[in-house]
Amino acid sequence: MGGSAVGRVLRDRTAGRCLAGVVVSGFGTSAMWLTAGIWVKSLTGSNSLAALTVCAMWAPVLAGPALGALADRLPRRALLVRVNLALACLLASLVLVGPAGSVWLLFVVLVLYGAGGVLLDAAESALVARAVDTRLLADFNGLRMTANEGMKLVAPLAGAGLYTRFGGPAVALLDAATCALAALIFARLPVREPARPPVGARRGELAAGLRRVRTSAALRPLVAAGAATMLVAGVNGAVTYAYVDDVLGRTPAYAGVLYAVQGAGSVAVGLLAGPLLRRLPERVFAAGGMALFGLAVGARALPQDAVALAASAAIGFGLPCVLVATMTAVQRETPDAVLGRTSATVGSLLTAPNAVALAVGAGLVAVVDVRVLSAVCRVAGVCAAGALARRARPGRGRSRAPG
Repeated sequence: MGGSAVGRVLRDRTAGRCLAGVVVSGFGTSAMWLTAGIWVKSLTGSNSLAALTVCAMWAPVLAGPALGALADRLPRRALLVRVNLALACLLASLVLVGPAGSVWLLFVVLVLYGAGGVLLDAAESALVARAVDTRLLADFNGLRMTANEGMKLVAPLAGAGLYTRFGGPAVALLDAATCALAALIFARLPVREPARPPVGARRGELAAGLRRVRTSAALRPLVAAGAATMLVAGVNGAVTYAYVDDVLGRTPAYAGVLYAVQGAGSVAVGLLAGPLLRRLPERVFAAGGMALFGLAVGARALPQDAVALAASAAIGFGLPCVLVATMTAVQRETPDAVLGRTSATVGSLLTAPNAVALAVGAGLVAVVDVRVLSAVCRVAGVCAAGALARRARPGRGRSRAPG
């Protein structure tokens, strides 16, 4: 297949429209992610409540297996359309948020918004795996990463500007509009889906995704490595401001520069993921990214600005490798009947360690020197990469399991 990865995906009608839906909805989500904290802070004056906005959006990830079961039992294209429309209506209700006494409505909407995001991710991953040429899956997942990271570079600034000029309801309406547009894009997907059994509560059904991961020789080591990497990434994220202050001697605002450079690295790897995954097994690609990530985190013990910028770019490049490789392997190796549950379960297994490590790292940085934490993270990342690389076999993880 000739041409660039972007061209290959965009020439495929299903892949191109799925990617367009991801870009549109991702813009609104990224804008709302930052603005929600600013909004709550301005309403209540509480830093703790502002920080809880992120927790509210992440908490539904723990219900991933249950939400993924819905994606396996309902038509996935219809689910993408209806959930996006429901989220548009939900976000529009935030125009009712006024004085501090109504801030509870914002938290309720954020929790439901997070749950909708988990359900959308599971349905989209399963739909793409069935409808898109298997040879395009790595390209699609890489470009999806590029789109998401690109939106994180642009949308928060747009959201903050809109909030400053017009207030929180304007940002909520912007996000609602992106959800409605995403619903329209998904409604035009040229896919046909087989009839699905009705939603049931059969014992053990919700654990089907976890069983699939546990029994798959291809998925189990990738998910374990991904979880370990996200654990290290959480600690690294928690010490960022201490690193900027104690090691670099910079003001906290300099962290924004490092995050921007990290985002640029993630955009770059998304463009290269497809070609690389056609030449390397998923485990080798993931292990290489993990090793680069670990070494870059360790380099943060050095006080030079040039090293800090290079390390941030390397972190942004290396960290997504294990995520793209894992989700591509899930799509290739999982039968369609349990793909929604497996995707959502893997998402939970990869996200939960990061959330836990952010909390633990915030406590550790108060009592342990940031250079020591960086060194420990480097060892952990490189060791995890080595363990995964030793288990890699040429040609493993390249074909879908029978449905």
